[in-house]
Amino acid sequence: MRHPCICVIGGTGFVGRHLLNRLSGAGYRTRVPTRHPHRCRHLRLVPGCEVVQLEQWDENGLCDAMAGCDAVVNLVGILNEWGGRTFEQAHVGMVESTTRAAFTAGVGAYLHMSALNADPAGPSDYLRSKGRGEAVALAAAEQGLAVTVFRPSVIFGPGDGLFNRFASLLQVLPGPFPLACADARFAPVYVGDVATAMLRAIEDPASRGQIYALCGPRTFALRDILTYTGSCIGRKVRVIALSDRLAQLQARVFEKLPGKPFSTDNYLSLQIDSLCGEDGLARLGIAATDVDAVVPGYLV
Repeated sequence: MRHPCICVIGGTGFVGRHLLNRLSGAGYRTRVPTRHPHRCRHLRLVPGCEVVQLEQWDENGLCDAMAGCDAVVNLVGILNEWGGRTFEQAHVGMVESTTRAAFTAGVGAYLHMSALNADPAGPSDYLRSKGRGEAVALAAAEQGLAVTVFRPSVIFGPGDGLFNRFASLLQVLPGPFPLACADARFAPVYVGDVATAMLRAIEDPASRGQIYALCGPRTFALRDILTYTGSCIGRKVRVIALSDRLAQLQARVFEKLPGKPFSTDNYLSLQIDSLCGEDGLARLGIAATDVDAVVPGYLV
């Protein structure tokens, strides 16, 4: 009996690792293209996962990587431009290449990871590029590619860059915590729920052509996420909410630091709340997981 194969572009990242395990548990084979297979030996422990080296990330190279696959998931995304990687390359150019390759390879379904507030006219380069990339995917759908789009709020879970990052900062920064955009609001969604949503979309032909906004069951201001993180690690946190002018100054300073912990573009993205107008998880028959059920377990 042939087990369906799913090609996961961006499968080496946070969401990708969780998705690969979910797909494996459901009996799927998976294929993960990467420039550096030697850095991804841990993925070979996932049953049915094939890690393949891909040097040329153009239409031809991606088509070869997708050969024989039943669906492709595009998870490629960056929060800041760095090391020569640009939003345009990651969020637009990659979508153009992957959708063309999916057509050529005859892939049956294309799942696209977008973002809440993705909009070509959005306030930040990140959101504008995400919007343009989503538009490319939807244009491919009009040409006959079976496309499903996911727009998550901020994603949490073991290995995340949200609660884990704040926990690391709280452990090294004593005293009050100066926080930019402290009132920006999110509905953190569990990575396991995101993976389940993608699995159900792969298995349900009715999901083709649909857009799913993915949010958790609770709304948090950024300051609440910080204080919640502190409670999980036994640290009482005093938040100093920065004024808008100081928040912009902090962004200009921090974007020059290694790793860009905060940037002007991040600041601009935070001017819009990351909240869902509809419940995409419920549409897929998924009950959203609360942070209390997961976060305290990995922030010990």
